[in-house]
Amino acid sequence: MNSAPARAEDPARTGKTNLLNFDRPALEAFFVANGEKAFRASQLMQWIYQRGCDDFGQMSNLARSLRAWLGEGSEVRLPAIAREQRSRDGTVKWLLTLDDGNGIETVFIPEEDRGTLCISSQAGCSLNCSFCSTARQGYNRNLSTGEIIAQLWIAQRALRAYGYGERPITNVVFMGMGEPLLNFDPVVGAIRLMLDDFAFGLSKRRVTLSTSGVVPEIDRLREACDVSLAVSLHAPDDALRDQLVPINKKYPLRELIAACRRYVDRQPRRRVTFEYVMLAGVNDGVEHARALVRLLRGVPSKLNLIPFNPFPDSGFATSTPEAIDRFRDVAMAADIMTVTRRTRGDDIDAACGQLAGSVLDRTRRSQRLQARAEERLQ
Repeated sequence: MNSAPARAEDPARTGKTNLLNFDRPALEAFFVANGEKAFRASQLMQWIYQRGCDDFGQMSNLARSLRAWLGEGSEVRLPAIAREQRSRDGTVKWLLTLDDGNGIETVFIPEEDRGTLCISSQAGCSLNCSFCSTARQGYNRNLSTGEIIAQLWIAQRALRAYGYGERPITNVVFMGMGEPLLNFDPVVGAIRLMLDDFAFGLSKRRVTLSTSGVVPEIDRLREACDVSLAVSLHAPDDALRDQLVPINKKYPLRELIAACRRYVDRQPRRRVTFEYVMLAGVNDGVEHARALVRLLRGVPSKLNLIPFNPFPDSGFATSTPEAIDRFRDVAMAADIMTVTRRTRGDDIDAACGQLAGSVLDRTRRSQRLQARAEERLQ
């Protein structure tokens, strides 16, 4: 497990410190260490995050000498926008290129009552979930705090320019590329900026971290910043989940569900969201729904049923609407709040499980999965 910050700074490229890597305490320490007052951090954060300004020369309430000093040794370094795509349903996807050439994807999903940004925490992913296109890319590296928060910064600026208003992004979900809890420190640093009133000022309930079940880090997250928790479950028993979500072999369901209970303990209004991709003939039967009800008994839960979003050679098929409805009815009859998620952005490969950037197709693995799925459907 790698929870160390990845490339927190890369001064070798520009000789400058990327200020996006600092939360407020770190930025205050940066100023104090250089002979400035700590409150300069709050002033600077308001310019960078609330006004979307990356030009020190325009920060008019900072002394000229301070602006000049910042310009000499610091910067707001952002990934380049390699491609922007807009879906017919209003979803927007950005492919961003990092300094080292890696690509990550970020998706904005507009709705009547909210604007949700889905962000990435790693370039690629190491968890090899069977039904996820990102897994085909493999794992490249963790993102730094600056590279994570830059996705929100870039999206906010772009959406403002498109006329979405001053605060177009009301919710952030760590459901893009990567397993966020395997990049713990940079992710928490970015979350702190999202929650900080001098930065983006989001509430904890509007920031959701989705994990495949890294049990020790769920406990750490609760202590560090107890934002909303989502768990990629996808199976009601260990035998099936071992196949679909291989990390289950290390942290089986008994341990994972216990960690979920601990996460919402003493927080009576909080629920864990369980995400469940519906795969035809694999995990979508009434017997699976009943097993899931037994598994979640006693856990304050919300269940998101996600129709599988196909990609080439996945080896899986999407459950029928009738199968999804039957599954939903079993869960709801057991008083589990259940929602069937509407697919968004599938025409630009921006739907759940489709984010991939430059895909590296693991052909032999794909063939094995396809053969296995065909056997299940017979």
